[in-house]
Amino acid sequence: MAENDAMPTLPKKCGPYISSVTSRGMNLVIRGIVLFFIGVFLALVLNLLQIQRNVTLFPPDVITSIFSSAWWVPPCCGTASAAIGLLYPCMDRHLGEPHKFKREWSSVMRCVAVFVGINHASAKVDFANNIQLSLTLAALSIGLWWTFDRSRSGFGLGVGIAFLATLVSQLLVYNGVYQYTSPDFLYVRSWLPCIFFAGGITMGNIGRQLAMYECKVIAEKSHED
Repeated sequence: MAENDAMPTLPKKCGPYISSVTSRGMNLVIRGIVLFFIGVFLALVLNLLQIQRNVTLFPPDVITSIFSSAWWVPPCCGTASAAIGLLYPCMDRHLGEPHKFKREWSSVMRCVAVFVGINHASAKVDFANNIQLSLTLAALSIGLWWTFDRSRSGFGLGVGIAFLATLVSQLLVYNGVYQYTSPDFLYVRSWLPCIFFAGGITMGNIGRQLAMYECKVIAEKSHED
């Protein structure tokens, strides 16, 4: 009994996620900054995949190609990534459904690789028509959710993110901010919601893992004390 009483206890709010590292507010800021820069990096990489078609070796102008998109695209993607990455563990906690499926960094990295592969397929793979491409990417995106998430909250948030992001893209194109080549879904491409859905699942998994990792740090510090 004495040994059990001496064991340190974790904050009740921690659960499978983090309550705080130094403070709750500082922890959210740190996670948000990390997610922001991950989003910016992925935006630059995916932009490179979209514009460098049929390239097997790095060309001399690869650096120029990386930064050829509008200046506002990477910050917007970083901000959206931070919001999504913080929202997923928050929703899990409030719904009382902690996400425990494949909770390790190797799984998160594989999820990122599959997401990049889906984007690569949208730019590189030639299909007979846009319907075949859209259906294929939809199947791959749902497969990504099934392989790395399988939570109802994750699927629901992914669908909501895809709808809102597609709506924003439609409005931006309508107002002449940018445009898509060969649009077939009003002003954008029909496969775009699939990309947004897969991106939401990917950033959600990264956000969940960051929350899980920091909670483990708290547990280790409490055990040492």
